[in-house]
Amino acid sequence: MKPTPALPIKFDSTSNGEFCPPILSEREAQINALASTRFETYRRKLGLSRRDFMLSSSAAALTLLCANDVNAKEAVQGGYYALETDSAYDDKLADTVLGGDEFIFDIQGHFVDPNGRWLNSLPQGAKPFASMQQADCPLAALAGDRSYLQCLGPKQFIKDVFLDSDTDMMVLSFVPSSRQREPLTIEEADATRRIVDELEGNQRLLLHGRVNPNQDGDLQGMDELAEKWQVSAWKTYTQWGPDGNGFFLHDEVGIRFIEKARALGIKNICIHKGIPFGAQSYQHSLCSDIGVVAKRYPDVNFIIYHSGFDPAVEERAYTSGSHRAGVDSLITSLQNNQVAPNTNVYAELGSTWRFVMRHPEQAAHLLGKLLRYVGENNVLWGTDSIWYGSPQDQIQAFRAFQISEAFQKQYDYPSLTREFKAKVFGLNACKPYQISPQEVAQVTHKDKVALDKANYRNHPAPHFQTYGPKNRREFLNLLRWQSV
Repeated sequence: MKPTPALPIKFDSTSNGEFCPPILSEREAQINALASTRFETYRRKLGLSRRDFMLSSSAAALTLLCANDVNAKEAVQGGYYALETDSAYDDKLADTVLGGDEFIFDIQGHFVDPNGRWLNSLPQGAKPFASMQQADCPLAALAGDRSYLQCLGPKQFIKDVFLDSDTDMMVLSFVPSSRQREPLTIEEADATRRIVDELEGNQRLLLHGRVNPNQDGDLQGMDELAEKWQVSAWKTYTQWGPDGNGFFLHDEVGIRFIEKARALGIKNICIHKGIPFGAQSYQHSLCSDIGVVAKRYPDVNFIIYHSGFDPAVEERAYTSGSHRAGVDSLITSLQNNQVAPNTNVYAELGSTWRFVMRHPEQAAHLLGKLLRYVGENNVLWGTDSIWYGSPQDQIQAFRAFQISEAFQKQYDYPSLTREFKAKVFGLNACKPYQISPQEVAQVTHKDKVALDKANYRNHPAPHFQTYGPKNRREFLNLLRWQSV
């Protein structure tokens, strides 16, 4: 079957490798089919090649408008993309919604070291991230059986994030792994930070320090992460463990971790919650421990990655005392422990927004609940890119999305004003990371990255591709590699 041509807004099945890629519904397939058909009609009327139309804001607007049309036809309500119909023809009109000058601080970014020592632990002939062999990036054409890994490397990362999107700053994060099999080590992450520094972008990239406190050596290694690598936060996976067993933050090992973080003076603890790793320690993917430790340690910022979202759980309106998984697990934990909104618990949107942006009802419930119960000042932007390629389509979709008036009235959800969105995009993360967007802007608006970006925009070459697994086979292949 001939593959569907790429669209500027990607309503597809790609995952970040932590959950099985979803099978697109008939409604979602209709959105892509309608957008592909109208794409050809509109670009011909405008006298543009497919490539030139792809680069326009109008093409992104057209894709989102097709989503509105199909969702309305299928009576899927709750949210929509607030765009004028003529935006599909008029770039300037499209840019009034899809463009912006917000400070965008993405607190969840990833890449893989394509030449790292982690490859030495793999069997001969093993092809980790094998689905990348089909990636449409020039670096994949380099010589070597594993040259495709360059598409997950630092050069492509910098292009996708800082040139092909409106992202200003990013935090490099880590995946769960044993110390011997890390596809990205702190040394390699710091090497990429130095590359960005050479571009005079030394305000653009911060680092996490990965800590699995239930793994020998990780608690002891926190001193080096703090002193030598100057990490800005800790990243942990409570459902991961070297023996397959996870932990709770209120367990003894979790308390030792929190106490060590406090002693080192780095009080941002980023916790993967939700997006369960199959059956492995499922209970530890829930947020029941978050309210407990947040109440006990009000001086620590607990940043909940993915906001507890579970792709297998449909997001609906919250009811008091809910025992459902997903975002409700986080809200219930906060309420049970009297942790008020806008205090020391933050909800991060990496992979979460990307998953729900094609489900307008789920998107409306998820964002509405987080803004209401976690707080309008405590919802943080993250994209989980480079797994999804450039995060620009996530940024554009978020700029355009609106919760319906009916849902606002029925569930007491806020209107998603540009002020709200500016907070989520970056201003909210300034408090836990102790940065000033004004000071950052003074540097980033005139550094070499900004100059390179301005020159690049004269002849942009985005690829509109994703890198993560796109079907069950690719996902299982990735799991197989992780288990070798």
